[in-house]
Amino acid sequence: MTNHGSGEQGDAVESAPGSGASADLGPRFLARLIDFAMLWVAYLVVIVPIVVVAIFSGSYGSAIGGFSLGGIVAGIIWAAIVVGYFAGMESSRGQTVGKMVMKLRTEGPDGGNPSLEMAIKRNIWIALNIIPIIGGLAELAAAIYIAVTISQSPTNTGWHDTFAGGTRVVTTG
Repeated sequence: MTNHGSGEQGDAVESAPGSGASADLGPRFLARLIDFAMLWVAYLVVIVPIVVVAIFSGSYGSAIGGFSLGGIVAGIIWAAIVVGYFAGMESSRGQTVGKMVMKLRTEGPDGGNPSLEMAIKRNIWIALNIIPIIGGLAELAAAIYIAVTISQSPTNTGWHDTFAGGTRVVTTG
């Protein structure tokens, strides 16, 4: 027996963008871990040779307060690669490779992909490693703060999502 006019939408309705459930911290963390494992390979292929060439060419000397020029250049290149990867993938596809694996997607406030500006704002904390000596600690502190704000938010959004203008990470499957 068919029930026409019951007011129910049925199973044929497709999910619209923005209809996924907010992603929990665990899958988001695993997606980031997958992405950083991939990026580490890029680091070994791109950054390490630059530093090695700088060391053997003699241009790895002291720059600012005893910090090596090669180390500063490597930090800037690494930050550009990482922020560029996350911002580029999130703004163009809504997903990084890690998010694809974990079936997650980053959305802008309208449910579509975030703009490039939003994606850069969302990931700029990664560039804290440029700051000599304390940069790594500042980046770790930012990551912890993001995790805490995600876990305490009823919508699983972190401060970086708010800073970016209302982005959020949702499940896709």
